[in-house]
Amino acid sequence: MQTAAQTQMTNLETIKGAIAAKLDSATFTSWIAPLQFDVVDSVLVLAAQNQFSADFIRSVHSNVLASVAAEFGLGLDIVVRGNIARKSAPIANDNKTQVYAPIAVKETSAVAFDSFVTCDENMFVVSACKKLAAGAVPFSPLFIYGTSGCGKSLLADCIHGATGARSVKMSGAQFVSEFTRSLKEHNVFAFKDFCRNCDTFILDDVQSLSGKKASMDEFMQLVIDLRNAGKNIVLTSNVAPNNLTGFDRRAQSLLASGLVADVVAPNAHVKSVMLKRAGVKADVADALAGRIANDGHLVAGVATKVKAYADLMGADVDMEIAQRLLADTLQTKKTPVAMVKDMCEKLAVSYDAVCGNGRSRNLVLARQIMMVVLKNATSLSLSEIGNFVGGRDHATVLYAIKQIEKAKQADLVLLAQIQQFIAECK
Repeated sequence: MQTAAQTQMTNLETIKGAIAAKLDSATFTSWIAPLQFDVVDSVLVLAAQNQFSADFIRSVHSNVLASVAAEFGLGLDIVVRGNIARKSAPIANDNKTQVYAPIAVKETSAVAFDSFVTCDENMFVVSACKKLAAGAVPFSPLFIYGTSGCGKSLLADCIHGATGARSVKMSGAQFVSEFTRSLKEHNVFAFKDFCRNCDTFILDDVQSLSGKKASMDEFMQLVIDLRNAGKNIVLTSNVAPNNLTGFDRRAQSLLASGLVADVVAPNAHVKSVMLKRAGVKADVADALAGRIANDGHLVAGVATKVKAYADLMGADVDMEIAQRLLADTLQTKKTPVAMVKDMCEKLAVSYDAVCGNGRSRNLVLARQIMMVVLKNATSLSLSEIGNFVGGRDHATVLYAIKQIEKAKQADLVLLAQIQQFIAECK
């Protein structure tokens, strides 16, 4: 015969199973499974790890939990672990309070919005970031996307600096690493609380979650919980939500449910201002701006190199010295192949795939964009353009141009993207 303790344990497992059947798996795994279950005086007692978790479960899931408890003839009480006396013997380590702290990283000084050099095309996204940093907004999550070096991570740092202790900021890779560590160290519930106990949660490079199913499921539940609690969420990525690879349609829809805003790469004026702020002489900065790729990281690298030369050699850097010093960086006129490869990187497709026979929607669209850009940025014939995107004939190129012209009329983001590519290739 089973002992009384074994019988109660069996009954608790049955109750857990009944609750799991009424909730989606992510919610049950995130919030209910880590609870301490007990029955005290005909009451189902669920003990959470801390007050934040207990309050959240009570406000969101109490109706479902109470209905299951009633099916077993029990009442319901949700408490903080350690605030009740258990009649049965505790499970090993069940009363140990979980503690989580992120791995220490080098602290950086707060970044102000003035550090982001803006242009007319980026005024909208910068205004949205400032509004969110000032308090709760109705457009959370704010999803910021753009090519590498456009400044989306800098905007995330600006928001973090403006909100201070009220925000939690992680990179996508850090979220995966910390979530995995919390599972191994058996403090995942404390990790969940850490992520939720804030006014603003910021995840930089959300595309890093691609292919990490457990981490992605955990993050999707985090977004849902934060949004339900009225918290601000900021996400950055190199592509728009509907172009994220490795994310199912439900995840893409959730990430796009707030405000999606793109950041354009720095133009010549922005690059010149960035160089001048870094201490580069005005005439040199103006001359270099037009010959540096539209990449904020590259501009910062150029500024560092110029300043280092001036400090080490004790001489001002004029344009002649700059050209010699930056010969490996300054752009010369791009070849069509270089243009195509550059667009491949920014559209997140491989050059081999573009030149191959693949017919996926994203790949076909990328080819068509490249054909239109080459048509407007060069003097190549339609047949020559086709040769640079995998040997397509002139009829295919003509068809692509017509398709993109139609699409641009209804898609302003596509129009802006193509205009930017044309400007970069000319």
